[in-house]
Amino acid sequence: MSLSTVTTIEALRDTLKPLRKAGYSVAFVPTMGNLHDGHLQLVKKAKECADKVVVSLFVNPTQFGVGEDFDHYPRTESEDAKKLDTIGIDLLFLPSVSEIYPENHRTSISVSGLSDLHCGKTRVGHFDGVATIVCKLFNIVQPDLAFFGEKDFQQLTIIRALVRDLNIPVEIRSIETVREADGLAMSSRNGYLSAEERLAAPVLYRSLCQARDRILAGEQNYPALEKRFMLSLREAGLQPEYFSVCRQSSLMPAGADDMELVILAAARLGKTRLIDNVYFSKTPL
Repeated sequence: MSLSTVTTIEALRDTLKPLRKAGYSVAFVPTMGNLHDGHLQLVKKAKECADKVVVSLFVNPTQFGVGEDFDHYPRTESEDAKKLDTIGIDLLFLPSVSEIYPENHRTSISVSGLSDLHCGKTRVGHFDGVATIVCKLFNIVQPDLAFFGEKDFQQLTIIRALVRDLNIPVEIRSIETVREADGLAMSSRNGYLSAEERLAAPVLYRSLCQARDRILAGEQNYPALEKRFMLSLREAGLQPEYFSVCRQSSLMPAGADDMELVILAAARLGKTRLIDNVYFSKTPL
């Protein structure tokens, strides 16, 4: 099998046009590369749900802030292409930055009310970059379905809002977070962890599960719960940015009467920034 790869928007559209004319459905999996099993599960699910699958590999500069790891973000296009070829996708889109952002590019998209919460408080402009690149890729590929992981629950919520608000004709499908055996959410940035840090990293997910279980057992003082787990993460050697019990729909602070909850957390461990979440439904008393 030889993977079909295109690097320009024109070539991608020329390749997809006859497929659409023939009536094939198209699924899309946008990635920044350095693919792990979480990404590959997205691709496999896409293959189950559509006739043709397009995957993009593009490290998007507009979602990295000053001092973040854009220049050092792992770029493993050859290895990624081999993994995708083994799965058997139909088209790999591998554009350059200049192809996606032409000279004098001046348009960006912001999903207000969501982008400045949680990760957005410390990564100013990050979600504007995410919303802009996702919108651009949707316009380029024009898929019927698009697949995203649930590890970044805030990003997923923003993308759903973007599609709804701008009437983009694509169905968003989400896939449960893929984890290592010890619970750590798979991430391209996990490779930054030292051996010692890797042993400590699963405490983030364990803390989320413990907080969820306390809420399901009847805990209703969410601010106090958040403070306790922020402290326990610090004691475990992490530097927590937030640990927040939220409504799933709005990502705003949850109250005791809210039934559909998500607990969002982010923490630094050495040079690595970890994010994770658990979402669940409370049973009315």
